[in-house]
Amino acid sequence: MRISARADYAVRAALQLAAARDAGPLKAEAIAEDQGISHKFLEGILGDMRKGGLVQSQRGGNGGYWLARPAETISVAEVIRCVDGPLVSVRGERPPELSYTGPAESLLTLWIALRAGVREVLGVSLAEVAAAELPAGIVALADDPEAWTNP
Repeated sequence: MRISARADYAVRAALQLAAARDAGPLKAEAIAEDQGISHKFLEGILGDMRKGGLVQSQRGGNGGYWLARPAETISVAEVIRCVDGPLVSVRGERPPELSYTGPAESLLTLWIALRAGVREVLGVSLAEVAAAELPAGIVALADDPEAWTNP
């Protein structure tokens, strides 16, 4: 699985908004500078997130962006889907739409399990990530030394 730059930037921007929820709207320029993201690229991402209902915006001197819902109710997966589409696809298709025969028949089960695992890990909320309070199961996965090595 690959996380695109677009998805990475979207999650980072959403986390910046989650961390500043009581500070009022954040300007795209400030988010871009804080996160080291191209301002122009970020504007497009924030536009997609606005269309997807994850952020709201207001123009003007006191304007900027803010999360449309509480950070506790927005998952990392939702942010990624908003800017990149489905979390797991095979040849551009969702796993349940696939079928295999012969020795590859059980491959569908593998793809479905992969999707379930990705959903579980990326189901963590923006609030949990912003507060560095990841679920114990996710921390345990990352604590495994094998997780940090290239096979």
